[in-house]
Amino acid sequence: MPLSQSLLFPDPRPLVERLGRDFFRQLPERPGVYLMRDARDAVLYVGKAKNLRKRLCSYRVANPDRMPRRHLRMLRAVERIELQECPDEASALAREAELLRALKPKFNRAGTWPSKARFLILRCEGTHFELAITETPAPEGRQLGPLGSGAVILRLVLARLLWFAAHPERGMAGMPEGWAHGRLENPTVVKRGSLGEEANGVVEGFFTGDVEAFCQWIRSRMNEGAHPFEKSAMEADLESVADFFPMVG
Repeated sequence: MPLSQSLLFPDPRPLVERLGRDFFRQLPERPGVYLMRDARDAVLYVGKAKNLRKRLCSYRVANPDRMPRRHLRMLRAVERIELQECPDEASALAREAELLRALKPKFNRAGTWPSKARFLILRCEGTHFELAITETPAPEGRQLGPLGSGAVILRLVLARLLWFAAHPERGMAGMPEGWAHGRLENPTVVKRGSLGEEANGVVEGFFTGDVEAFCQWIRSRMNEGAHPFEKSAMEADLESVADFFPMVG
């Protein structure tokens, strides 16, 4: 029955219907920024991509079971997408930051107001993950940014989600002291617990834009017998992750 239902009621594809399949086929495989505009030509969202085709093609399917309502509303409102190609990813990042401060798009939350630049750095160690906030990009490891004050929020929700994944049997009650209330040390260390080295790929993938796979992995690690409050807290953190990215699982 679920298979039949999926065939009868396919996931919505509002951007494909509005922009056409050729738009996605002809996208450049280059770094750049993209501006999503509504019917009045107002900018709804600004994003940057290492590969514009790969990033924008991830918008084609608007699955209501995987995507936050806020992002569904955004995709339904988009009438056109403007592209600005850049010579490299660093240039795209700088251009995105400039546009965010100038335009303050409705669906962007991070980077829209001037603040001290902060980067969120990931290091995958043998016994733990390390999440550090720095004011300069690091040459080693994965990183996101500049995020401004949003780096603090993103570090918090990522640390808690990784805890849920690594220690499903311990839940919120077993979290390090202060985490439930947002008090973390810098750097923040999340012990691997039951996670093996294969988790590195999923977590590093998050830092390169594969947010959907990360969110699905977190949900798959959730303890089936967890209290509804813990499940709700995890979903709230996943929703917060979505605020930093155009697509989530």
